[in-house]
Amino acid sequence: MEQRRNILKGLIAAAGLCAAGAPAWARAAFQSRRITVETRGSGPDMILIPGLASTSAVWSRTAARLPDRRLHLVSVRGFGDLPAAANAEGAIMGAVAGELRRYIAEAGLERPAVIGHSMGGQIALRLAADAPGRVDRLMTVDASPFFPALISPGATVGDVEPIAQVAYQAVQFLGDQGLRERGRALGLELGGAADAVFGSMGWQGGDRRVLAQALYEVMTVDLRHRLPDITAPVTVVYGWSPDETSPRSRTDSLFRGAYANLPGPATFERIEGAEHMVMIDQPSRFLAAVERFLG
Repeated sequence: MEQRRNILKGLIAAAGLCAAGAPAWARAAFQSRRITVETRGSGPDMILIPGLASTSAVWSRTAARLPDRRLHLVSVRGFGDLPAAANAEGAIMGAVAGELRRYIAEAGLERPAVIGHSMGGQIALRLAADAPGRVDRLMTVDASPFFPALISPGATVGDVEPIAQVAYQAVQFLGDQGLRERGRALGLELGGAADAVFGSMGWQGGDRRVLAQALYEVMTVDLRHRLPDITAPVTVVYGWSPDETSPRSRTDSLFRGAYANLPGPATFERIEGAEHMVMIDQPSRFLAAVERFLG
């Protein structure tokens, strides 16, 4: 009888351990129909979120030079070669942010640092706003809470809605090439850098339905009203040029204005010589900014 009691106590203790957060080897692998997550390394946790039509491959250089971190490399289903799964229908970014919150809880992450590029930066902002206290610090990379404001600071969702609808149709029915051909005429610059997106390894394509919906959301989602909910310190990294004829020469004031609603002042890191794909265009300068961010 005593032996049975001891066995029962052991089982109860084990169940309690699992509920409180079992060691990584004892947890079931995270399953999601929205995202995939690859984990590598050891040390303090860091989540890396790619941008529109990108997979975790865009972080390969950065990840290789962060040996002292446990990296969680996110890919959104429907980008690259990943099947669309649940992202084939309905809104994407809010659902992806929700899955990241679930991942943090199920994986037992202790206040990870989060870095998001472009659309991934918007997802990171939503994650930090929805889960205050769960994110230690946040870096956005060439990302704005409202992308059209980087082109025209006074722009509204109503102003860009017609353009976003045309862009949605272009990707859905004409594919990537259709967007390339019509993007400049539509003023579809994704923060002033459409050429850089299409001309670099950042644009990995994917399911047309997912690409169309994600692009529509990137153009129309306005998260500026959510910035006051973010309690984590924020670092904003963006490409910059001293050439006054370049749109990148104006990014200082545009990004500072975009993040004005944060409860605490952000840290702004401009990377000279970088376009939209900052971590690919200037990997050494970007890594130096990441190291300052980690402090």
